[in-house]
Amino acid sequence: MSAPSKSQSTPKLRIGIDLGGTKIEFIALEHDGRELHRHRVPTPRHDYDGTVRAIKEGVELIEHKLHRDATVGVGIPGTISRLTHAVKNANSVWMIGRPFDRDLGDALHREVRCANDANCLAVSEATDGAGAGKHVVFAVVLGTGCGGGIAVDGRVLNGRNGVAGEWGHTVLPWMHPDEFPGPACYCGLRGCIETWISGTGLEDDYERATKTRLKGKEIIARCEAGEAAAVASLGRYEDRLTRSLSQIVNILDPDVIVLGGGVSQVPRLYRNVPQRLKEYVFGREADTPVLVAKHGDASGVRGAAWLWPLESR
Repeated sequence: MSAPSKSQSTPKLRIGIDLGGTKIEFIALEHDGRELHRHRVPTPRHDYDGTVRAIKEGVELIEHKLHRDATVGVGIPGTISRLTHAVKNANSVWMIGRPFDRDLGDALHREVRCANDANCLAVSEATDGAGAGKHVVFAVVLGTGCGGGIAVDGRVLNGRNGVAGEWGHTVLPWMHPDEFPGPACYCGLRGCIETWISGTGLEDDYERATKTRLKGKEIIARCEAGEAAAVASLGRYEDRLTRSLSQIVNILDPDVIVLGGGVSQVPRLYRNVPQRLKEYVFGREADTPVLVAKHGDASGVRGAAWLWPLESR
């Protein structure tokens, strides 16, 4: 399916794609950020060629439906290596080692921009979300795993090695004796921040303390009901999150920290964590705002669309 020809004077749409392990989400944004279209399709798991084909067909469907050409940005569960020009660090393992941005660009006959999903969250919130107008935005995804991303003036700071913001795979700072050396991480190291402050990390902590495995939502509900074990577990979680974010303030000192993902929906985090940052930040001064992502679950796919900045047409 090919899109009909359009006038060169018409600004292009921005199509964003969030490539997840189970679904691919598409969004089309007008030049001013208004959402014009959104749909999802299942991810062809363990099928690289099928994944490229599904995204190509989704983009062409949108362009045909809206009668507009589009720029294309994709949030991926990994990053593109500057050395090999292939995907690395992806939990969708069928993507690893493949030149995804080039292959998709060839299929669509245009340049395609890709970024890590946490970087897409940062770009979205820096463009028209909780960090709009801020110079440096650090974004965190607190979900099954734990990702971090950096946007400077609304654009991804990817870094020389393509891992800028991957603070989830640094060690939990200021470990207590009973925390050392920390749980094993899938990356091959121990004690990574991801193993402590992801949703999975919260569930693991509660299980270690009670010998009972519960979902994160159940732990939070029990905490709100006053169960001592759940209150203690969420208290440890907040302290670990505070320590981890204090490390970011010491290194990057962003203008705002934005939280997304399932655990980001816990209101008490925004009461307790910002005021406790000064306990760990060098100099004991910290007024960094910690805010929930304005666009919620849609922020990642919106950020993929905004990989093409405002002046791009």
